[in-house]
Amino acid sequence: MRSATAPKTVLIAPDKFKGSLTAGEVADALAAGLHSAGAASGSGPIVHCELLPLADGGDGSVDAAVASGFSRHNCTVSGPTGQPVQADIAFDGVTAVVEVANTCGLGLLPDGQLAPLEASSRGFGEAVLFALSLGPARIVLALGGSASTDGGTGMLTALGFRFLDASGGSLEGNGRNLVSISSVDGALLPGLADTEFIVASDVHNPLSGPQGAPAVFGPQKGASVQDVAALDAGLRHLVSVLASGGVASSGVASGGPASARFAAAASLAEHPGAGSAGGIGIACLLLGASQVSGADYFLDLLDFDARKDNCDVVITGEGSIDEQTLAGKLPAAVARRSGTRPIIAVAGRSLLPQERWSEMSLSYVYALADYTDQDSSKDPVLSAELLRRIGRDIGEGLLARGTGVTRRFSGSLMP
Repeated sequence: MRSATAPKTVLIAPDKFKGSLTAGEVADALAAGLHSAGAASGSGPIVHCELLPLADGGDGSVDAAVASGFSRHNCTVSGPTGQPVQADIAFDGVTAVVEVANTCGLGLLPDGQLAPLEASSRGFGEAVLFALSLGPARIVLALGGSASTDGGTGMLTALGFRFLDASGGSLEGNGRNLVSISSVDGALLPGLADTEFIVASDVHNPLSGPQGAPAVFGPQKGASVQDVAALDAGLRHLVSVLASGGVASSGVASGGPASARFAAAASLAEHPGAGSAGGIGIACLLLGASQVSGADYFLDLLDFDARKDNCDVVITGEGSIDEQTLAGKLPAAVARRSGTRPIIAVAGRSLLPQERWSEMSLSYVYALADYTDQDSSKDPVLSAELLRRIGRDIGEGLLARGTGVTRRFSGSLMP
């Protein structure tokens, strides 16, 4: 038992604030604010901060794994439009984490110019190959933040397959070329069949159709109405080629497990998550990847349960706390697994009324939007400053009330 005067241990376990701060930067800013509360009071340290930046299987997954103790490994891969980019993977000797966002993601497009038809997932496949060279038992595939809608053809090209047109010429793996695919040739590269692949994702969209990758995610990648229709038709064509036996390869058409998966492409296309990352989801399923909840998998991978058992208070958060959060996003998973200890959420904005905080067992919700009239969502400096202020306010609440907290509304502290 800690004494009543012992510093409180606070586990700071946020997701990123997309567009402004990484999960690690969010945690650092909150910790700085918490530490400043004790210094300002002259009472000495009132908190000990444990930092656990989190991810849910999307962008930021590699950084979260590295922050928890994985080693960072760098490789050069093809960016979304072919330019070389420096990418990182995380590896702990058994498990490697590879992500779309830092290999062929939206943030890597030159000058930010969207390329909905030309962007490719090839760099992601190249990073998977690099990870294989380290000899992992499993590879976690983090699919968020993609720039492409290519059905994973770019990724599969890097892993040993060729997508051919009617004359037998090789096609680059991108959205524009999907409709031109006539057949597929290739074989699984050595090591792929002996490695466990895990897609840690909470995206449940099918490959095509009204809830498919082009319709739901295409517009944010720059796809026009016409582009969405073309990409949807291309993905359906790809599935038709695979399912109709258009794969000629000793590695796939030999009656083994891979052959059966390619033949089942039509049913896999309807599988929840097949539309993840512009259809990279179905490519992962074709490789035999299993799909698990991204939030819970990463909480397990980063040893959240053991970390929270030694703390008095948990602080979590993300860019927006809203209905989607309640539906099972990362802060909801953190809250669900935190037990009876006080749970504080911090967000860029909160659309969740106070009477609904109890649905996540939240003690309080702090929102950056309550501290400023400015838009902090694209301003890392302002976001970090406000998070430090929030951390200080939480710390002052701990100093005054043990593990109690206070919440700031429009410039005044309220219990």
